[in-house]
Amino acid sequence: MEERIIGLVKRVNGPVIEAMGVTDARMLELVRVGQSRLVGEVVKLSGDGAVIQVYEDATGIAPRDPIFGSGMPMSVELGPGLLGTIYDGIQRPLEAIRGLSGHFIERGVTAESLDRAKRWHFVPSVQAGTRLEPGATIGTIQETSRIEHRVLAPPDVSGTLLSVAAEGDYTVTQTVATVRTVSGEVELPFFQRWPIRVPRPVARRLPLNQPLVSGQRVIDTLFPLAKGGTVAIPGGFGTGKTMTQHAIAKWCDADIIVYIGCGERGNEMTDVLTEFPKLVDPRTGKSLMERTILIANTSNMPVSAREASIYTGVTLAEYFRDQGYHVAVMADSTSRWAEALRELSGRMEEMPAEEGFPAYLPTRVAEFYERAGYMVSLGGAEGSVSIIGAVSPPGGDFSEPVTQHTKRFVRCFWGLDRQLANARHYPAISWLDSYSEYADDVKPWWDERVGPAWAVGRAEIMELLRREVRLLQVVKLVGPDALPDGQRFIIDVCSLFKNAFLQQNAFDDIDRYSSAEKQSRMLAIILVYWQRGAQAIKRGVPLSDLKRLKVIQEVNKMKFSYADDQLDELDRLSARLERAVDRLEEDHA
Repeated sequence: MEERIIGLVKRVNGPVIEAMGVTDARMLELVRVGQSRLVGEVVKLSGDGAVIQVYEDATGIAPRDPIFGSGMPMSVELGPGLLGTIYDGIQRPLEAIRGLSGHFIERGVTAESLDRAKRWHFVPSVQAGTRLEPGATIGTIQETSRIEHRVLAPPDVSGTLLSVAAEGDYTVTQTVATVRTVSGEVELPFFQRWPIRVPRPVARRLPLNQPLVSGQRVIDTLFPLAKGGTVAIPGGFGTGKTMTQHAIAKWCDADIIVYIGCGERGNEMTDVLTEFPKLVDPRTGKSLMERTILIANTSNMPVSAREASIYTGVTLAEYFRDQGYHVAVMADSTSRWAEALRELSGRMEEMPAEEGFPAYLPTRVAEFYERAGYMVSLGGAEGSVSIIGAVSPPGGDFSEPVTQHTKRFVRCFWGLDRQLANARHYPAISWLDSYSEYADDVKPWWDERVGPAWAVGRAEIMELLRREVRLLQVVKLVGPDALPDGQRFIIDVCSLFKNAFLQQNAFDDIDRYSSAEKQSRMLAIILVYWQRGAQAIKRGVPLSDLKRLKVIQEVNKMKFSYADDQLDELDRLSARLERAVDRLEEDHA
């Protein structure tokens, strides 16, 4: 990368540096500041002055220190070797940096994002003389046991393919193809660079009609997320945001996971970095890291790199989407990212808006979530980026600006409830505060997979939960004995639903994941109890007799008792429940 002096340091204000004598700088250009070559980015230009956001500790930078320009925007390297790597917020590989500077990152230390020495076995899929279109697959590399890396033509390159590398082992810097374009011959290496703040182009968007199956019943059945969709998980400290994301990362049917630890506490990020490599991918039996990229930017790292980290993560996700993969992005948490925006905005002396956040906060939130979607790539492959953003509102206050603006731009909301978390009810997703606008979109998938019972059952149980809220308010005033059996039965059914269906044990081999078919059967059993029980009560059967049925204990334990491949057993349980209620009705006839 050719560097040139584009100006001198005029003023230092934390990570914000004012430059003077700027002659040849561009907006959002990647720069290096001082003799230590601290990485930065031009964020404002005015006459011969500029404002630079530095991604490292600016201690020691002095007025009149040189500023070196690169001529290119802040970008990430895209190519084989991304999977299984742990990066910081500006895509520096932390393992490689530890080898250079020890356990503490020294200022100005750099390492290549992709290993330049490692060789990859390349198999071409195009021939010389053919027309190469933007985003076309040039060849493939088996990056891990499950993921085939497709080497793509850059989105801005098209022309006649003059030559392509033969099958063999190559490093990422070697030339994979030579293309004759309208402006001349272009040599394409195995990797490409892309600006992190610019969405990668696609051919078109597709409707979001396939659910991202997570195996978590409260999510898949009540508040489903579509592949290519967006969801916010707000919750106070200790309500289980990170653990919910971990469960989804392990069990969801996405091909690639990009986990962004954005401003999280160091001990939490340490847990992620130590636990993720130990997690076993249930589909392959191998390490989950084979399909995971981790971006670690803890709260004690430079605040400006935290602001860049979510763009780095979503750009990596878009690259795999263009290869035809379904990618799930876990951003934990966007509140820390918004706080970084607030700090940088304050240092640049911009006019603050609500609670000190910059006036452009809603725009930045929208730009981030808009990069999700189910797309057809330029090369014709179908892939998706689903964004699951955790929000950490201070004191669990969902009315604060980050939560409110996020709700404007996402179509799914999993609100975490502290009372549920304190009661050890996990996932602690509130069935009262949460919602999903994807339920109607994914209904055809459920109809085809498990039948129309899912949509009908979901609507019925949601109505029961709403009725229970009103009844519990009455119970608080006059006590449960004042209610007739029919209304007390609603409370009983909802209690059974919460304990036997919504609550899920991540440490139980059977209960930690439920297939779509098992979820549908379990919901149907609870609704059979509701429908037949309500009918029995109308015919004079006391509620106490219904609750004493032995089969109800089996229903309570069905989530632990029957695995995903024991659906016939669940059908038999439903039949036993119906026969037991029939006998009760006969006894009271």
